[in-house]
Amino acid sequence: MRETATRLEQFYASPLGGAARDMAARRLTSLWPDLAGKNVLGYGYAWPYLAGYEPEANRMILAMPESQGAIAHEGKRGISTVLTEGRALPFSDSSFDRILAIHAIEEEDTVAATLAEFHRILVPEGRIVIICANRAGMWARADGLPFGAGRPYSRRQLKTVLRAAKFTPTVGANALYIPPIRACARPSVLKGAERFGETVWPRFSGLVLVEAIKRLYAPSDIGHTQKVARPKFGGVPAMNRSRLNKTGVNRRDA
Repeated sequence: MRETATRLEQFYASPLGGAARDMAARRLTSLWPDLAGKNVLGYGYAWPYLAGYEPEANRMILAMPESQGAIAHEGKRGISTVLTEGRALPFSDSSFDRILAIHAIEEEDTVAATLAEFHRILVPEGRIVIICANRAGMWARADGLPFGAGRPYSRRQLKTVLRAAKFTPTVGANALYIPPIRACARPSVLKGAERFGETVWPRFSGLVLVEAIKRLYAPSDIGHTQKVARPKFGGVPAMNRSRLNKTGVNRRDA
């Protein structure tokens, strides 16, 4: 069963939720330092990560899965939250420049269909970032916390599913190296844990992030299976020059 929006809101109001947000947002900001003038979609429970971008973005929509429920957020143009299905997003083609998905595909029953919808509504050369629990980390095993719900992914697995959806993965990152314990959520502990984790055990982070691009001309894995035949020219064959004498008359006619 998917985590509810109310439970997610409570989690991000807690010290552990704040630590997860801050460490993942640190990585996200390095990928997307500025979204001024962009049309942005957050899918899943993305508001804690997108709130700082909202004043400069041209348009920001928060799409929340119907099984998760929705919490209304008011943006510059009024209520920006919509309750929807991942496999049938209510947006026209090429509507968004950026998509952030978090608390999303881990609990999605139709991951391929949802990623296909992301590809459809993203503009050519637009970018998507997926954040989810790392299957090798401790947070994926914390059953009492939201990142312990659903299926965790490794960076390689995320890139694989994105490629299958015709995206081109660009970069991946890891974040959140503290154990899922409230006492470790203090700012002083966070900074030391991040430096230590990035240096000593980068693969065992709590979260993984992967960015991908919707290429205008995506490379195809399917090559030509039929060999190109040698061309055949029709018409009358050229006269054999070896049969001509010095005067240009055919020897047979001489």
